Amino acid sequence: MKKYKKLIIAAIIALIFIGTFVFLYQKSQPKPVVYNEFTPKVADIVKTTIITGRIEPRNEVNVKPQISGIITELCKEAGDYIQAGEVIAKVKVIPDMGQLSSAQSRVRLAEINMKQAQVDLEREENLYKQKLVSAEEYDKIKQALKQAREEKAAADDALQVVREGFSKSNANASSTLIRSTISGVILDIPVKVGNSVILSNTFNDGTTIASVANMNDLIFRGNIDETEVGKLVIGIPLKITIGALQDTKYNAVLEYISPKAVENNGANQFEVKAAVHLVQGGKIRSGYSANAEIELASAKQVLTVPESTIEFSGDSTFVYVKKGKGEQKTYERRQVTTGLSDGVNIEIKGGITKKDVVRGPQMIVENKEGN
Repeated sequence: MKKYKKLIIAAIIALIFIGTFVFLYQKSQPKPVVYNEFTPKVADIVKTTIITGRIEPRNEVNVKPQISGIITELCKEAGDYIQAGEVIAKVKVIPDMGQLSSAQSRVRLAEINMKQAQVDLEREENLYKQKLVSAEEYDKIKQALKQAREEKAAADDALQVVREGFSKSNANASSTLIRSTISGVILDIPVKVGNSVILSNTFNDGTTIASVANMNDLIFRGNIDETEVGKLVIGIPLKITIGALQDTKYNAVLEYISPKAVENNGANQFEVKAAVHLVQGGKIRSGYSANAEIELASAKQVLTVPESTIEFSGDSTFVYVKKGKGEQKTYERRQVTTGLSDGVNIEIKGGITKKDVVRGPQMIVENKEGN
């Protein structure tokens, strides 16, 4: 009995040893290399580039006050459409003490001159009735009184303008009413009721009451790398994709290429602008980020293969063409002439035909044992 047990144990050990040997032998055998294969196809090759930028109105106007003061009322809100001349806000004047003092002094002087002119006229009128002065002299005194009255009225108006920003004689043109200078959409009103505002002068740009723009005349503004700017010409079409409106593409036409580069992250780039053709009913907001696709070059109905099948060696390009079938299959290295590439497919100008099969990258074979 013991003898049989020893034989069985020995057989089991032998089987384990043989199985391990066979397994290791199979694992050590080189696996056949399998490649993807492609047949050349006739297709269009289009080389494009993508420019990142933003959508903005061609003309955006900042409306500023003509006087300094405090905002007392806002008549419009951001997003409202406004016609040129409509009132956006009202301003209460804060008089400048120097101007106020000068205007008051002018009123007092005009009043003194008017009273004196009135006294002179009364005296001259008595003399004229007694025929002691000529009519010409009398008319001059009357004219002097009229001028004094006009000066008094002008001084009163000037004082009212300094105090309140308008006068009775020009109330319709009051500078306390901030009016839009163009028709369009109000993009922003950066002030609130109670804010102080100042007019534009030599030392500052003044306070912006509102930004107004025509949202029916938009442009795309972006930057393109110096390696590609030489391929652009004014008038070429662009396809605009807006990040917030992925389902809609807009046509545009390039209308400006900057003659001077700007450095951006270590690269020289040139600013470009394109007029955007709006879609009926489209709602675009100023400042939307957008991408512009530009066609730099194209080749129509040419023989193409995937660029991954090409071997680049110096200035020459090669492909491996399939020879034979089944286990007898081999690949012949053949020089080809290439043309335009779109980054995925490349044009073949010579060296192979549509009947050839070219070798691509090596296929990844999954291990069925899970190793």
